[in-house]
Amino acid sequence: MRVLLHTPLKPPDSPTPSGDREMARGLARLLCRLGHRVIMPAASRVAPGVPAPANHLALERAARRRAAQLIARWRALPAGHPEHFDLWFTYHCYYRKPDWLGPIVTRALGIPYVIAEASHAPRRAQGPTRLGHRAVERALAAADLVLTVNPRDVAGVRTRLRPGTRQLRLPPFIDTAPFQAAPRTSNDPPLLLSVGMMRTRDKLESYRVLAKALGFVKDLAWQALLVGDGPARHEIEALMAPLNQGGERVRFVGAVPHAELPALYAAADLYLWPAINEAYGMAFLEAQAAGLPVVAGRTGGVPAVVADGVTGLLTPVGDAAAFAAAVARLLGAPAERARLGAAAAARVAAHHDERAAAHALAAALGALR
Repeated sequence: MRVLLHTPLKPPDSPTPSGDREMARGLARLLCRLGHRVIMPAASRVAPGVPAPANHLALERAARRRAAQLIARWRALPAGHPEHFDLWFTYHCYYRKPDWLGPIVTRALGIPYVIAEASHAPRRAQGPTRLGHRAVERALAAADLVLTVNPRDVAGVRTRLRPGTRQLRLPPFIDTAPFQAAPRTSNDPPLLLSVGMMRTRDKLESYRVLAKALGFVKDLAWQALLVGDGPARHEIEALMAPLNQGGERVRFVGAVPHAELPALYAAADLYLWPAINEAYGMAFLEAQAAGLPVVAGRTGGVPAVVADGVTGLLTPVGDAAAFAAAVARLLGAPAERARLGAAAAARVAAHHDERAAAHALAAALGALR
């Protein structure tokens, strides 16, 4: 089958690291692994970035024109043309970046329409976000299959589906092999690792909680490594600066190519991320696949990927004191860190490896035929 992969938020070849990019890449790999041909024609691509709600009306009008062009082009293509497609597959559809194209194109062409990772938030139905919200509702109503990645989205999405439309869980996944293969090391003092983009809003707030929590445990022995970059880096460096008085305890390494991340995870002793408004966090899967125990905020879909007390410790989201207490507990318990890390690697390999995801996706797509 030839599958048009549509990624409204961030394409697989985006130069900006993010969990959304990695999931898009992972889905492309899964589709190819199952023998499908993935295409992303220029006419189906959308501008990068999240537009302001005030621009949504213009975007909807432009999308209708783009959809008409796509439909006309597809109908004019000879059978077997490289841009001919049998299924439209959209990854990530939510009120800030909905799928404006898919419902129109698939209805006109009479081809299946699949959405992976959609969210429906009724509170967005009024005010400036209403157009994007309505676009999500139209997409869900048009879908033939919805794959839900974050368990918190299941109920909201289900209410907007046509009778008979299948909704299946597709747990977030990674290729665990590179993370399992990297040789583990231990450090004295323990090395704490965080991986996250340094941008405003929720990411910055997570770094703010992290800095406060590390301040609570500054009298304990540890070193910290922060991986990531972005427009808020200077502000984050200022947040961490008091921790470096008298010596460099917190190091910034900037953005790191994804292929180099397994070695960084393997060289650390504990993975930390407060997870403010985190959907689920691909880095949690990567860290655990490498055998790292996790301390994280209990929010969104994080409890679905980090098992509290089994692969790490979850604390009330935004509670820096509770986060610090969990860090202190594991800093003082190397045997517990080892137990949690071993369980983390086993759990991710069993439930979040892309081989398991490929089986689930194959069954889901097979039901469309």
